[in-house]
Amino acid sequence: MIQPILDHDFVPAVYFNRDFLAKATRPFSIAVEREDGLVYRRDTKLGDNKEENCRYAERLIKTILWCAGGWKVMLAGDHDVYEYIRDAYTKEGLRAFDVDFWSTTYERDFVVEERDFADMPENHVRPLSIGRNLDGCRVGFDAGGSDMKVAAVVNGETVWAEEIVWLPKLAEDIAYHHEHIKNAILKAAEHMPSFDAVGVSTAGVLVANRAMVSHLFLKVPKDTQGEACKNVYVDVLEELGVPYAVANDGDVAALAASMAMDVNGVLGIAMGTSEAGGYVDINGNVTGWHNELAFVPVDYNPASPVDEWSGDYGCGVKYFSQDAVIRLAPKAGIELDESLTLAEKLKAVQKVLSEGHEGAKDIFRTIGTYFGYAIANYADFYDIRYLQISGRVTSGLGGDLIIEKAKEVLEKEFPELYKQVQFILPDEMDRRVGQAVAAASLPATK
Repeated sequence: MIQPILDHDFVPAVYFNRDFLAKATRPFSIAVEREDGLVYRRDTKLGDNKEENCRYAERLIKTILWCAGGWKVMLAGDHDVYEYIRDAYTKEGLRAFDVDFWSTTYERDFVVEERDFADMPENHVRPLSIGRNLDGCRVGFDAGGSDMKVAAVVNGETVWAEEIVWLPKLAEDIAYHHEHIKNAILKAAEHMPSFDAVGVSTAGVLVANRAMVSHLFLKVPKDTQGEACKNVYVDVLEELGVPYAVANDGDVAALAASMAMDVNGVLGIAMGTSEAGGYVDINGNVTGWHNELAFVPVDYNPASPVDEWSGDYGCGVKYFSQDAVIRLAPKAGIELDESLTLAEKLKAVQKVLSEGHEGAKDIFRTIGTYFGYAIANYADFYDIRYLQISGRVTSGLGGDLIIEKAKEVLEKEFPELYKQVQFILPDEMDRRVGQAVAAASLPATK
C-alpha cells in the first residue's frame, strides 16, 4: 500500500473489503429499493466473526445507499447482521441521519427487512437518456450556492451567458428562490429569437424534477414551506410554458464532459465546498442513482475524521473538499488564521502552494493518494472509463498534484484500472462544451 504522506492511519475501503472477502465463505445478499420498485442488488459473502461481518455489511450498505439511493434495505443470509443493520437504521440509531435523509427524499418510512434468499428481489434498473438535445433556442440554468449561471443557447452555440450573484442559503422564504430563478431564465430568453426549452442543473437530490433535499433551501422552514421547496423548479418551469427538465448538477457535469469529448462511462467528481458526483454510463445514459459521494465511506479507520452533518466517519466530504485541505494544513506546517472563512483558508493554502511551499504540496499529494484508492472503490460500483474532476480544490498546481498521485496509486496497485481510466480536465472540457450548454440540452422539444 502507498501511504498518504500526511496520514499514515488511512485504511482504504477497497483494501478492507478485499481483505475481508478473501476470508469470507458464507453467502450474504443485500438489495436496496428506491422509487418505482427499482432495485440495486449485491450478492456477497460473510465470514465467521460477528463484529467484522457487521462492520463490513454496514459500510457496504452505507455505500450502496449513497450511490444509488433507497428507502428499503433487504438482507438475506445472517440474522445477527440483520439485527445490527435494523437497529442502526432507526431515527435514534447509528445511521439516524441517513434514515431522515432518505425518508425525506422518498416521502416514506425507511425500512430494513430480513428475507430468505428465494425472496430477494433481482436487480431492476431503468437507464434514462439525458441531454444532447441541441436544436432550437434554449436556456441553460445552473443553480449554485453563491451564484447562478444562465446561458442562452441557439442550436448548440452559446450566444449569451452571465453569472448572477444570489444568496439562496440565507433566504427564509421560497419566494426568493422562485423569483430569482424565473427572472434569470427570462433574462436569458431575451437574447434569442424564440424560447423553445429550458434545462436546469441544480445541487440536491432530485426525483421527477423535484428537489427532494437541497442545501440551497437551508433557511426555508420545512414545516410550512417544505413542499414549496421540493416543487420550486416545477412551479417556475410550468409557468414558463416550454418543455423543461431538471437534473442534478453532478450528472450535468458528467454529461458536459461526455458531450465535449464524445465519450461515455464518465464519472464526474467536483471537489469544492463538499464532494459532488455524477455519472453517465457506457451507453450515454444516467442510471437514476443519486451519486452522493460526499457520504460514501473511503477510509475505514474508525478514528478517521467525522463529518459534522452526518455524524459518520471516513466519508468522502472530509477527503475530497476544502475540508480536507484545511484539516491537513497543520500536519503540513501551515497555520491558518481561524478568523478566515473556509473558502479563504483554502485560498491561503493555495497561495503558499503557488509560492513553492513543500508542505502545501504534500497536502494535495495526500489527497491524490486518497483519491487513487477511492477511485478503485468507486469502480466496484461504477463502470468508469473517464474520470472528470473539477472544483476549486483542483484548481492550479493542486489539481495536477492530485491527479499525479492518484495515477501513481492506480498504476502500482490497480494496473488494469490504470489502463482503463482516463482523466478529463475541466479546462479541456469547457473550451468545447460548457455545463450551461449541457443543461440547456436536457429537455427534448419533440
